[in-house]
Amino acid sequence: MERFGFVGLPNAGKSSLYNALAGGGALAAPYAFATTDPNVGMARVPDPRLDALAAMSHSKNVVPATVQFVDIGGLVAGASRGEGLGNKFLSHIREVDAIIFVLRAFADDDVPGPSDPLEHLGVVELELTYADLETVENQIEKRRKAAKGDKSLLEEVAALDRAKAVLEGGTPIYRSNLAESDRALLRNYFLLTNRPVLALVNIAEDQLEDMEAVVAPVRAELAGRAEVIGMCVQLEAEAALLDADERAEMLEGLGLGEGALPTFLHAAYKLLGLRTFLTTGEKESRAWTFRSGYKAPQCAGVIHTDFERGFIRAEVIHWDELIDLGSWSAARDVGKLRVEGKEYVVQDGDVMEIRFNV
Repeated sequence: MERFGFVGLPNAGKSSLYNALAGGGALAAPYAFATTDPNVGMARVPDPRLDALAAMSHSKNVVPATVQFVDIGGLVAGASRGEGLGNKFLSHIREVDAIIFVLRAFADDDVPGPSDPLEHLGVVELELTYADLETVENQIEKRRKAAKGDKSLLEEVAALDRAKAVLEGGTPIYRSNLAESDRALLRNYFLLTNRPVLALVNIAEDQLEDMEAVVAPVRAELAGRAEVIGMCVQLEAEAALLDADERAEMLEGLGLGEGALPTFLHAAYKLLGLRTFLTTGEKESRAWTFRSGYKAPQCAGVIHTDFERGFIRAEVIHWDELIDLGSWSAARDVGKLRVEGKEYVVQDGDVMEIRFNV
């Protein structure tokens, strides 16, 4: 399951985003530090392909992919020095797969704090950078001493030295030119800025028509180092509380399309290089998440490690071709199922049946 951590200043909309994705459950209040303990939620990934396959197969059980997200207390300038709630709660998101910056772009007299998303971005980045610098400083001498007896650690120590220099300059690692090999060596330290970032610019309802203009400065500032999307989080949170038909009607009337979850997940999947393959049958249709570039045995391992260990071959067909043919047996009868071996690179939307022997 992929995990995302929400970071932002107080009142930026993190808890409302949580509610938009989870369908409620987090306190969203117009004052600082309404969230003191982490909210951990889970959302099913909507996938029309899975629904179509389940209908075709008359599946008794439908299992979509899921993601987890963590909403923590708001950061403030000086958090690394103990201001506000300090930054101790950042430990709650050290093991997430990606960080979501929630940046406020709306003005509201009832909600204190800045409404410039670039100001939010600057504070959040600096505080995460300082938190990472503290982590590196706490580890580097320990690893240097260990490397005297274990020369295999020398490259790791060199990576820590280079990371320290970057962080001391106030630059988060994801925005630096640190080599990918160095970043790989640093992963065991769970640095907050050494992971993919998605910046979500939270706008007001009256900014919907100007969304791109509001988002553009953030996109320009990050210059391709992060995914950037705009969203009216409050409207999405309100829509999440409605039943399906009312929600669809509200979102359509506001021109918000499918809503927050598909928008968010599309950007998040792109950020992490995620893809989906599917399995289907009368018993169950299921969506499985994998990394772009995975070969068939690795995808088999997503289902179960024994499948990867004993992988023999996979029968594969793209989901839309299978729907057109009407059933797995029909696809086999007309010779449309491809038999793929260990070197096959699985594609998004493949439907697979794994053959293995342990």
